[in-house]
Amino acid sequence: MKTYKLSSLVAATILLFANASTTKVAAQELKGNISISGAFALYPITVKWAEEFKKIHPGVKIDIQAGGAGKGITDVLSKVTDIGLVSRDLNAAEYKKGAFAIGVTKDAVIPTISANSPYKKVLYEKGVKKEAFNNIFVTGKYKTWNTLGIKSEAPIHVYTRSDASGAAETWAKYFGKKQEDLQGVAVFGDPGLAQAVKRDPSGIGYNNIVYIYDAKTNKATNGVVPVPIDLNNNGKLDPEENFYGDVDQLIAAIVAGKYPSPPARDLYFVTVGKPKNPIVKEFIKYILTNGQQFVTDAGYIKFSKEKLNKELEKVK
Repeated sequence: MKTYKLSSLVAATILLFANASTTKVAAQELKGNISISGAFALYPITVKWAEEFKKIHPGVKIDIQAGGAGKGITDVLSKVTDIGLVSRDLNAAEYKKGAFAIGVTKDAVIPTISANSPYKKVLYEKGVKKEAFNNIFVTGKYKTWNTLGIKSEAPIHVYTRSDASGAAETWAKYFGKKQEDLQGVAVFGDPGLAQAVKRDPSGIGYNNIVYIYDAKTNKATNGVVPVPIDLNNNGKLDPEENFYGDVDQLIAAIVAGKYPSPPARDLYFVTVGKPKNPIVKEFIKYILTNGQQFVTDAGYIKFSKEKLNKELEKVK
């Protein structure tokens, strides 16, 4: 009888170690490919997530291409890629085609001017009202800088996106419009738009946070600076409205709801139907758990624990 008990204990111990060994090997031997394309807004953090995920699973190859949210949704729905990066809310037609959206983080679209703009000082004293932005980007009524209370009759050079863009769609949504309603010289991609505004002291555009603030300094040292919004429409930028000094201040304002939404917005990984590919599922699970440690330093906003759990349930 004693022998039987001892044998059972040994057998159970062997089985325990065998299972642990199998689990460890399975984690190490996760192999395959993931293809991703889409929003410039999500591209930098997705690259970081992929790099960190591959440290754990070196047998996984992840190909990521930025090309705008429109490309992301088109590629994934046509099954050219496994995941589409989308920086706007999905529409009914996309859901009808099988789009399945999983929120992974949050950021915001910010109006921008060149760091060399001669109008920067006045703009940071007055701010710009929402109606004024609408008259610059949508109606086209405001064509010169003196319409913003600046002593200059120089023309306002407006820049927008040429590609189907989540940033453009979200910025337009701030005014109750669509991307096609935005006026201006059309430029491809978030980096391209930032460069166009950077080179033009009389220009104005809009960019995602990560293309404005430097990841190392947290300051707006990439050649463009935010245009502050006069949120209470009193014709001046009050201290509580001036939260653009560094990315931490801006993120805190977004989290607190001081910066409006839109143009703050959630960012999504989109698949066709609920993800079934085990490698894709593991990657998304990693992003919504351990991968969240990289979000803030990369210039994005973390979801609440409740929101992360809700999104995680979608891939379980």
